[in-house]
Amino acid sequence: MDVGSLSGMTLYVVLFAVIFVESGILIGFWLPGDTILFAAGLMAADAASNVSVAVLSIGVAAAATVGAAAGYYTGHRLGRPYLERRHATVLARTEEFYRRFGPITLVAARFVPWARTFAPVLAGTVAMSWSRFLIAVVLGALVWGTGLILLGYTAAAIPGLRDAAVWIALVVIVISVIAGIAGELLRRRSGRLPDQGPR
Repeated sequence: MDVGSLSGMTLYVVLFAVIFVESGILIGFWLPGDTILFAAGLMAADAASNVSVAVLSIGVAAAATVGAAAGYYTGHRLGRPYLERRHATVLARTEEFYRRFGPITLVAARFVPWARTFAPVLAGTVAMSWSRFLIAVVLGALVWGTGLILLGYTAAAIPGLRDAAVWIALVVIVISVIAGIAGELLRRRSGRLPDQGPR
């Protein structure tokens, strides 16, 4: 998606819609939120673009939080009944994982492209405490959204960094992939723990 061709209100609407869908609507797992936020930060550094860093940051945090809440609701209404009928053991293991690592998982998932879509859905599926969920989701949305926007903004403002913007974006993507693999390994390890001791 070329956000450079958008400006002002159009950019806000498109960006917030993308972040909302990617943050908890299952079909949005493929959307490139990291890259779009970084590019939006680059645009905000251009005074002619009419794009505000403050509006971007607040809007992205709100869109990400509402999207995650929609994912939580979907998981609670649809995911839990399905797992209770078909995969009760998987549900029990996922509940234990979220009981122990739920908040940190939701914050960390913000930085992993596919995980930020599915983590809120799983939180709803295992009926994670709404207050714990909301605090973690808001924190993750603020750190992730504002962080990437400011990274792009800074890259445009510092001589030499603008030319390296593509490489910076690639580094962000690589870190996201590594974090995703590490998170999956942790999830699998946690899923095996109940089977290792006496029942």
